Amino acid sequence: MSKILKFPAKSGVYLLIAATATATATATAAGVGLQFSPNSADSFLTSSSKFATLFHGVLRSSRAISTIACTVVDYKYSLHGLPLDSDDYLRVLSEVHLRSAKRILKLCEANKGSKRILINSFFITGSVPCHFKAIKQVLISNLGQDLSEIFLSLDEQPIAAASIAQVHHGILKDHKEVAIKVQYPGLEDLMKLDTSTMSFLSKSIAWLLPEYRFQWLVSEFVEAISLELDFIQEARNSERTAKNFKNNDMVRVPHVFWELTTTQVLTMEFCRGHKVDDVEFLKEMGINPIKVAKALMEVFAEMIFVHGFIHGDPHPGNILVSPEGRNGFCLVLLDHGIYRQLDEGFRIDYCELWKALILLDTNKIQQLGERFGVGKYFKYLPLIFTGRTIDSKSTLLGGMSIEEKRNLKQELKSLKMEDISSFMESLPSEFSRILRTDGLLRSIISRLGASQRVRLLAYAKYALYGLSPKLNPQSDYGVKVVLSRLKTNVSYLQLRLVLEILELLSLIENVRHFLRVLSKRFVVAMRRILTLTLSIEFKPN
Repeated sequence: MSKILKFPAKSGVYLLIAATATATATATAAGVGLQFSPNSADSFLTSSSKFATLFHGVLRSSRAISTIACTVVDYKYSLHGLPLDSDDYLRVLSEVHLRSAKRILKLCEANKGSKRILINSFFITGSVPCHFKAIKQVLISNLGQDLSEIFLSLDEQPIAAASIAQVHHGILKDHKEVAIKVQYPGLEDLMKLDTSTMSFLSKSIAWLLPEYRFQWLVSEFVEAISLELDFIQEARNSERTAKNFKNNDMVRVPHVFWELTTTQVLTMEFCRGHKVDDVEFLKEMGINPIKVAKALMEVFAEMIFVHGFIHGDPHPGNILVSPEGRNGFCLVLLDHGIYRQLDEGFRIDYCELWKALILLDTNKIQQLGERFGVGKYFKYLPLIFTGRTIDSKSTLLGGMSIEEKRNLKQELKSLKMEDISSFMESLPSEFSRILRTDGLLRSIISRLGASQRVRLLAYAKYALYGLSPKLNPQSDYGVKVVLSRLKTNVSYLQLRLVLEILELLSLIENVRHFLRVLSKRFVVAMRRILTLTLSIEFKPN
């Protein structure tokens, strides 16, 4: 039986006072309301009443604060006292996930903001487009000309709308098709309030519930949204990515029209395609979804392990499949606002981590865990990335044994929210971006019907490429350097051999599975033939 959620009186009073105080303070400081909503921004910017602005800021901030507070307390008290390994825990957890998703969706609808919520298996998406009149003013103020002098045509209805901008289709005077990404007006002020509210929320939650600490998440959000608001930087990221993949005909990055690009307007080549997870479209075009999944994973594995320059928001809307190219299709990469440049030392260490994961080198994993700063939590790195425990005897492509699952279940019982918070705080900032990217990619390849084997093989292969001598050249030529290169070459060849063996084992397993299915069908067919023969033979005249 589900527990009835009851909020302690003390927490409720504190949260109410805190919500009112912080909403007033942040709304006064920023002069705007919460959430990146273009329509709300329009009303605030044109309002002549400071009191009205303050009132709406308090109202909207209070909604956000109370919603998040209720969600945290819901998790805390609904799950309190339930054994982690019990059916009741899993059932109640699922119920809390659904309640939380609905609660946050209601907040987004009330504040007219962007909605992209992912909580466990509950996914809700959407966004409220801005009226073209406001968009037109942003275009004119940024491009400094009458739009009729630039475009032959410009569609007023957006082809896409997100949390900070919307995209319109247009045709230039030279008949080139373009996609124009236009930032909503007033976003910088809105961001100040958003970040202030989030920072207050994280600190308040940590004060009321010390084991729930999310300041690391706020820092990630502030960094990400600051990058997204600068379209000049996004254009640079786009060109750098195009250069990184200039020899890869599987990847296409839209060309940037610099003369029509500012910090608030980004004009790009218009590329046709369908969302990467549109399986129905892929099948209609005769494109194998598994091949798309493999290509997708290899592109992002190259970004992570070789280039060290990672697209931070690879959701399906930002990756299109175009039925062009000699391979029968290509991937079109969009929205280059959020990128993470990995520190070179971290990139090498991350490649080394995957090398250790491939070879089941526990000592090396522990050593790297200490270098990453995760301390005793290093033992969970294999679990996070490969789905195996630290002492697993299975291959990279193998799952956990029944005994390993049982032991892991027992160990996880002792983990508390404090442990999870400490682990997330100890991770280098690069890890959080990689984990987010990896989580989105896992979801996409799952929808494409590919197994996680595709992901693991791609990561293993490109981790080896990232460690190859060719990608890490030395500047001098002494005996020490020659020996070092020889050692690296031997290690690289060893890992390549291990990877080839793993792929061979995977192939053998597929063949064995095929033969088992074939033999079962043969036995069934023979039984039917025998039964039919006997029935005919003994049929009375």
